[in-house]
Amino acid sequence: MREAGFGLLLAIQFLTRLPVPVACPWTPATSRWAVRCYPLVGLLLGAFLAITANLLQDTLGDPLLALLLLSGWVALSGGLHLDGLMDVADALGSNAPLERRWSIMKDPQVGSFGLLALVFLLAWKGMLLWTLLDTGIDPGLLALVLALGRLAAVVLLVEMSAARSEGLTWSWKQHLGRRDLWLSTLPLIPLAFVLSNGLQWLGVLLCAMLIFLLLYGALVIRAFKGVNGDIIGAAIEGGELWLLLIAWSWWSFVMA
Repeated sequence: MREAGFGLLLAIQFLTRLPVPVACPWTPATSRWAVRCYPLVGLLLGAFLAITANLLQDTLGDPLLALLLLSGWVALSGGLHLDGLMDVADALGSNAPLERRWSIMKDPQVGSFGLLALVFLLAWKGMLLWTLLDTGIDPGLLALVLALGRLAAVVLLVEMSAARSEGLTWSWKQHLGRRDLWLSTLPLIPLAFVLSNGLQWLGVLLCAMLIFLLLYGALVIRAFKGVNGDIIGAAIEGGELWLLLIAWSWWSFVMA
């Protein structure tokens, strides 16, 4: 289990800005465990947001609480996935040939399409958080949303080919198989029994994430021929927004 512990710490280092004062070895075993722990890291981040919401829901109004949660959401991840979202948006918005799109993604400067994607994604996330809080939904649902967002990253790493035979994404993929994907889903099981209507939420949001991955995967294959770190980061951000939208829709039109 030593490799599993190092893998969890690697996942925390890679997906968050939380300090990890331990030098973790990078080996085939620890890298596999790191990917397996992606949803667990999302669960931990979402649990922190849910606890914050429960503690402050009666103190702050829903608008301020939604802004606080969104700020914490961005701060905990360090904006790492937002950077990928902006790079992918700039590349797609360019309508350039494939090699030029890859050059745009590597460019450290952010273009107009990236800024627009950032503004609209944060605006939609903030408004959906506000609306969900106003409806009285269980804030613990955030833990499921963040866990599933990172499960989407695992699916892309396991099921899709790397766009280039180099880089960090290619290195991750060398040691992954479908067993790692199935193991990464284990942290979702306890949520089904902790959340109010947990089994229903898990089923609905899993189906929603599958639809998102099919559409996003088709877009990625058409536009980039494979995945890289930016594309996976954009999938996490886009997947989380999609799940918030589905959660609001399901709560408002089905469960109401």
